[in-house]
Amino acid sequence: MSENNKVHKVTPKGDLSWYVKWISVFFVIVGWLLHSVNLYPYNIIVQVIGVAGWLWVGYLWHDRALIVLNSIGIAVLGLGIMKYFFGT
Repeated sequence: MSENNKVHKVTPKGDLSWYVKWISVFFVIVGWLLHSVNLYPYNIIVQVIGVAGWLWVGYLWHDRALIVLNSIGIAVLGLGIMKYFFGT
């Protein structure tokens, strides 16, 4: 591979955001697994942890797309948690 074809990473590696990012990925994936076996509301609670972690990463990286996406994610998942605990 020539020098011109190499892809250079721009995200940090080994700092706080790197650890938060990968721990958050783990929580989101576990939330999906819990969702697939219908373990409600545990799936939502676990996903909120992962999404909140990604929101923090977005803040640390000053990445507006991550901030907007995960803010909306927390709001939507929060509605599911409120529906479970307070009903309709």
